[in-house]
Amino acid sequence: MNPSCTAFLALVRKDIAIFLRDRRALVVNVLTPIVVAAFFGFLFGGSGSPDTVSGMPVGIVDLDGSALSKAVVADLAQDQALKTESMPEDRAQQLVKTGKLRAAIVLPAGFGAAAPGALFGRGDKPRVTLVYDPSQSMVRPVVAGLFTQHVMQQLSRALNPGSGMSVPFALANIAASTGPRYNSYAHSFAGMSVQFILFMGIDAGITLLLMREQGMWRRLRAAPLSRGVLLGSRLAATTLIAMLILAVVYLVARIVFGVHIAGSALGFAMVAFAFALLAATTGLMIAALGRSVGATRGVAMFSVLILVMLGGAWVPAFLFPEWLQHASTLAPTRWAVDGLDAMTWRGLPLSAALAPTAVLFGWAVLFALIAVWRFDWEGD
Repeated sequence: MNPSCTAFLALVRKDIAIFLRDRRALVVNVLTPIVVAAFFGFLFGGSGSPDTVSGMPVGIVDLDGSALSKAVVADLAQDQALKTESMPEDRAQQLVKTGKLRAAIVLPAGFGAAAPGALFGRGDKPRVTLVYDPSQSMVRPVVAGLFTQHVMQQLSRALNPGSGMSVPFALANIAASTGPRYNSYAHSFAGMSVQFILFMGIDAGITLLLMREQGMWRRLRAAPLSRGVLLGSRLAATTLIAMLILAVVYLVARIVFGVHIAGSALGFAMVAFAFALLAATTGLMIAALGRSVGATRGVAMFSVLILVMLGGAWVPAFLFPEWLQHASTLAPTRWAVDGLDAMTWRGLPLSAALAPTAVLFGWAVLFALIAVWRFDWEGD
């Protein structure tokens, strides 16, 4: 075997062996993303089973007590999207303020008498108050829409008691994905894997930076080893470690949380490998551009957190403002998360993995070129 190839493989084996012997690294890089992903997945709906969906807690204050208001309150209580509780107005407002209720609906006195006439423009409209938690502003339009629906249903029945009028359509709710039922654990495992593997890449880069500061690179350069062998071995070892972490994390996700690769297995492997390579080249670039261990670690961690946030790893990107959704496509983390999502719960074919893989490879090549260009072999 070629001596350079033998040295390359020896350096790769050495780096992987060091990682596996470091129990702290194993815990941080394998167990942590599993725990955090499990928490986020549970927080955003778990496996998506209808039996596990809990209604939004909403307080109901009926200051009217009319037949119409009582019928609306009864309808709201039967709505599976809500978990209503009747209570006094001051208690409802206090529970919303303390975050124990998402919202509260206050039906004013005279609501039942005024609403039918107001429907046809006769008389003033009764003022219904919707108190909501400002930290969950998306709840407001949902609750308002459901309340409006039930009021209109009851008004139509009251005005046409013999006809039994109601909303003139039946709404069929269809979860649009080509894969299995939506599993929020699939998205959270994608996001947390991306985050913590990038952290691992940072650690690999910091280790290289520390080796350079200690003069170890100069001693290695004294051996008959080229720059390609030295940097390439680090790149290969970090990529393999990242792939190992992904494999273990997704194995746990499959066994414990029911996360399936519902799309193309080959496509999943392509996205996973491209992202692992990106994490490895990120570490090399950090080592090349960094000047001191402390300052470099801080800047690198901050940069990765921004990229992870923009990539939709913490919350799905569709919750972003429209301009930010477009801007986030510039972040490689967005392509990594979307690519892993496409191959898991979305159940998309191999073609859907091509663009994420290409973009991740492109960023990895750019980072590698920067690392080779700026790496300081003589630093001390």
